[in-house]
Amino acid sequence: MIFDNPKSTSNLIRRNVLIVDDHPFIIEGYKNAITRYNPKEYEFAISQAHDCRSAYDLIESPNVPLFDIAFLDISMPAYEEKEIFSGEDLAKLLMKKIPGCRIVLLTMYTELLKIKTIIRTIQPNGLIIKNDLTFDELLFALDQIMKNEKYYSQSVIKMLNQTTHNAIEIDEFDKQILVHLSNGTESDAMPKYIPISFSAIEKRKKSMKELLKIKSGSDEDLIKEAKSKGLF
Repeated sequence: MIFDNPKSTSNLIRRNVLIVDDHPFIIEGYKNAITRYNPKEYEFAISQAHDCRSAYDLIESPNVPLFDIAFLDISMPAYEEKEIFSGEDLAKLLMKKIPGCRIVLLTMYTELLKIKTIIRTIQPNGLIIKNDLTFDELLFALDQIMKNEKYYSQSVIKMLNQTTHNAIEIDEFDKQILVHLSNGTESDAMPKYIPISFSAIEKRKKSMKELLKIKSGSDEDLIKEAKSKGLF
């Protein structure tokens, strides 16, 4: 956990920013862009964390000021003891603890199901595919978010525009989960056959149920609805 600019030393408008990413050089890039945004009007107090545990500790700490903006990488080392497995879980924690915090999620995911689920469940102020990210793009995204407008990077917009309103797409891991469920495989046994963790399998099942609007939450209804839509 690292803090920059802990106290305001001028009449500039102060904004408290949280950056969470497990790559230090990426954090430095974000900080470099953020601190160059409108320097005659704003100053930024930046807190940074490199995994879900250190981010959780920052968010829960009584000694840390309330965050105005949070930049969260989605894929990071988990904090299993607190059931914080990703930037999405950190976003949900922030939404509960600091409802006014503007959340920007950054990801390498390009699966449509994942992107739709993020937008539906988190409704972030910003969603950026990392491959779209440049210095100028980050500054533009920050400008939109500072103006309380939503920002989706070009790849996100392209994915959403290329699908029809009711289109549903899932990736290969989701299809494998559905196949194993239909064959009677228990979820806790699936990591033997699918190279992802049990918690990731459960999250994917939950996401598919939300996507297919299955209210009962049962695996049987998930299989039935997925088959009816030709997903596997």
